[in-house]
Amino acid sequence: MKDFDMIIIGGSSAGLSAGMALGRAMRKVLIIDSGIPCNRQTPHSHNFFTRDGQTPHEILTIAREQTLKYPTITLLHNEAAHCIPVPNGFEVSTRSGEVFGAKKVILAAGIKDQMPDIPGFAECWGISVIHCPYCHGYEYGHQHTGIFANGEMAFELAKLISNWTKELTVFTNGKSTLTDDQQTIILNNNIRIVEEKIEALDHYNGQITAIRLQNGTEIKLMALYARLPFVQHSDIALQLGCEFTKQGHIQVDARQKTTIPGVYACGDSASGIRSIANAVNSGTMAGVMANLELIDEVFLAGK
Repeated sequence: MKDFDMIIIGGSSAGLSAGMALGRAMRKVLIIDSGIPCNRQTPHSHNFFTRDGQTPHEILTIAREQTLKYPTITLLHNEAAHCIPVPNGFEVSTRSGEVFGAKKVILAAGIKDQMPDIPGFAECWGISVIHCPYCHGYEYGHQHTGIFANGEMAFELAKLISNWTKELTVFTNGKSTLTDDQQTIILNNNIRIVEEKIEALDHYNGQITAIRLQNGTEIKLMALYARLPFVQHSDIALQLGCEFTKQGHIQVDARQKTTIPGVYACGDSASGIRSIANAVNSGTMAGVMANLELIDEVFLAGK
């Protein structure tokens, strides 16, 4: 098949969830997935009923098997390279040169975190250098923990993470941009502020053991929270002219619709809440709402 009701770009939690909703609506769906989810290093996933503590890979394997049991869904292991509007829908081409048509498109390719140039950081990302206390904070509760941030983000993370542990150090990795009031509040909560630049993260198989500073000091840690800059994993939204939020997510409304008619977005591409549960929720919403739009187009025209 070359023509589909829906093409979903990205086949992780959000894309598969959208696919399942559409498969159960008996829509012809193509899911194009490059196979490199952003949580591939994460050893355990949490806050998702029935799957708490499983690896993202285990959850994804089950999700893929259950989604692909619907016969109208096709999974293509490739990367979507281009997408253009055409009469009655969109045309999507892959890196390998295949071209497919669809009435609607769902963008679910996620984001790519931009790692700082610090040895050991990327190796620990998702394992002991983490982004979300609701996902990982319980396991690192009451342990020596760092925060890799500066300014407003450092203040907000210090406040948030103090719920899970009081043994906190803020690493600004250079001169602090905290306001005087913010610094006073942080210090009053017995949280250290370290401005010295970081030389490297010492770790064993991704489990951080210490932060080495450029002045030679070592600070023992078990976990480090960081909110990294990111880019969209796919530039299809940019190609189509979708609008973005100030943070860099694809702008969507309550129905997961982008600013381009016929284009939906879900998962990390369109939300700062990075969890499998949220990805599944937004993916289901995108699939349901895209299907309703297809129904309206046919039913209201009396076709």
